[in-house]
Amino acid sequence: MASGIFLLLDDIAVLADDVAVSSKVATQKTAAILGDDLAVNAQKATGFEQSRELAVIWAITKGSLKNKAIILPVAFLLTAIAPTLITIILVFGALFLLYEGVEKIEEYLFHKENQENHEELLNSTPETILEIEKQKIKSAVLTDFILSIEIVVIALAAVAAKPFMIQVSSTLIVALVATFGVYGLVAMIVRMDNVGFYLIDKKHQKSGQLLISAMPKLIKALAFVGTFAMILVGGGILVHKVEYLHNHQIDALPALLNDMLVGFVIGIIVLLVVKIFKR
Repeated sequence: MASGIFLLLDDIAVLADDVAVSSKVATQKTAAILGDDLAVNAQKATGFEQSRELAVIWAITKGSLKNKAIILPVAFLLTAIAPTLITIILVFGALFLLYEGVEKIEEYLFHKENQENHEELLNSTPETILEIEKQKIKSAVLTDFILSIEIVVIALAAVAAKPFMIQVSSTLIVALVATFGVYGLVAMIVRMDNVGFYLIDKKHQKSGQLLISAMPKLIKALAFVGTFAMILVGGGILVHKVEYLHNHQIDALPALLNDMLVGFVIGIIVLLVVKIFKR
């Protein structure tokens, strides 16, 4: 009996080690999308009264958990009965990422949406603030849903060769990191200015001013990095999953640059198609 218990504990330890290694690989594969998720939601959680910032982040976090509760069982079921659909979902998800990335670049160049959002917040009354908050939360949860699909599918694809239980455990860990890790960091970022004001009150002027001035710069930096990460990830998925693109890579270019180029070109095409369809 004693030897049986030790064998069971050894099996559990081996399984835990496999899950830890697989989770690390899956997290690395989804790091770019996690970074964009962080940037997007850091932007959406700003612009409110300080007393409402954490409430907004918590509302988005609850929405994200509901998204994962829907996506994870469906993803595990498809992996078990129709694994080819995972590749199809990956490709469509890549097209969405490229569309989002290129659209953000277009918005940055023309500054239209940012100006409209800024004017909307400036001209808001106490009666309309709550409605704006609800709309931003709804938008953030919808974006989280799309990004969560990509995160879960990429995480599953990264551990596809592993036993099913390790796939499930690793993907679940990545999903939890994608929720609590990302939104925990978002909360820390949007409260940086509060910490800055606290330090100023405690006579630490330079440190306080540094944190206050750093917050908007950090959010802009995250948005910049996240945008190009989306294009890189989307392009990489298409290059590796679409045979034609895989066979026609430009050998003279490094793999990352090739993925970025493919992603940017296809992102422009998808953006133009969406604009024509809207018109």
